[in-house]
Amino acid sequence: MFKERQGLVVWLYSLKQAKMLRRFGNVHYVSKKLKYAVLYCDQEDIGTTIEKLSSYSFVKKVEPSYKPFLKVEFENAAPDKAKEYDYKMGI
Repeated sequence: MFKERQGLVVWLYSLKQAKMLRRFGNVHYVSKKLKYAVLYCDQEDIGTTIEKLSSYSFVKKVEPSYKPFLKVEFENAAPDKAKEYDYKMGI
């Protein structure tokens, strides 16, 4: 039903063409100070989108986000001491 999305960070020389990035995906954020834009597009089209964006003269560099590939289930290395203590033991 929903397509997998992935973020792209697009570093720009000039912010004049930042509106043009809307044709490649959803523009989430544009930094005026650091001159970059964050946009989200379909994960299956990420390769062609990076190639197209890199070909433009106003784009310095395009970096993909690695968030979809990170493991988000964390394991606790040290158990919590408060949970080990049995409060009902004294009763």
